[in-house]
Amino acid sequence: MPASEAQKQASKKWNQEKVDSLHLRLRKGMREVIQRHAEKRNESVNVFVTRAIQETMERDERRQEQQETD
Repeated sequence: MPASEAQKQASKKWNQEKVDSLHLRLRKGMREVIQRHAEKRNESVNVFVTRAIQETMERDERRQEQQETD
């Protein structure tokens, strides 16, 4: 069943309040590579990219902390 107008409005409002958007530019073909990778892990592209960014930032922070203690 298609979403009602009220459901669409509620979803739009929620997204405006809770979600940021980021536009990425990728090399030709990279989008498909990312999609296949995410599908293999039963993730959406959004979940995969968000996780990849978060894990990279955490790793970078650990490295920075390690360098500061050396």
